[in-house]
Amino acid sequence: MAEAVPVRCPACQRENAYAAPVYPCACGSPITPPLDLAAPPLPLTHRTWTDSWVTVRCAACGRESEWPHPEVGCASCGTVVLIPVHAPEPPGAAAGTRGAAGAGAGEDAGPGGGGTRGPGPGPAAPRRAGPGPVPLPGAPASRPPFRPVTIRTARDAVATAALYLRWLGFQDVRQPDGPPIPSAAVDLRAPGVVAQVDPSTAPAGLRAVECVWLNGLTASATSVYFSLAGYTSDARARADDLGIPLFVMDLTGMPQPVNDPADALVGAGP
Repeated sequence: MAEAVPVRCPACQRENAYAAPVYPCACGSPITPPLDLAAPPLPLTHRTWTDSWVTVRCAACGRESEWPHPEVGCASCGTVVLIPVHAPEPPGAAAGTRGAAGAGAGEDAGPGGGGTRGPGPGPAAPRRAGPGPVPLPGAPASRPPFRPVTIRTARDAVATAALYLRWLGFQDVRQPDGPPIPSAAVDLRAPGVVAQVDPSTAPAGLRAVECVWLNGLTASATSVYFSLAGYTSDARARADDLGIPLFVMDLTGMPQPVNDPADALVGAGP
């Protein structure tokens, strides 16, 4: 991971620490999205798969590839913000490096090459693993670092939440059969936990938080919510009142706790 930098939330003005992930170029060199810290971060009000990727040029071989747009969830108000990224330099700027590496920008051999963006027409892009093990603040020292997996589809979001619940210590996490509906939250269940995973492009609202709380109450289990697009202020307040852990997932596959119950769950586990 790169060095953490402060990112000010445009909604509540709190500064949140953010470290840009490091991705593997097809040539084997590490690349990191070049953050534009001079530009203000933008609140994410509507998520689209098409606009969730940024082009990054490898300094070693000059190859351009697309990776998840850097974003961070505010630990205070839950707002998800997009962090601006510098556009790649003109191709001529890296020509010398490309020649030395023996790989042209037009080549596309391996993960991350050619700018393939999510599911769509043509061959599906190979799934790329995330930046590697990531130690989370507050996690017990005995727990191994969580290994994020890049989220490209709604199914990836559900799978990531299941992996994270297992990392927290819940056993036998069950995923639903069939592909999730992009506009609907998906249940995940395990002994002692009921989780909702919302892969939609709208912030989770009050009713969604109350529903997962009722499901957990019925099952005598901990209720947990995972969202790709954050939460409304009413949902945040209600979750705090009910003690429901809320997590925001970015496209690198790293869930981030956004309230005190979530911090407590990360620190103590089941």
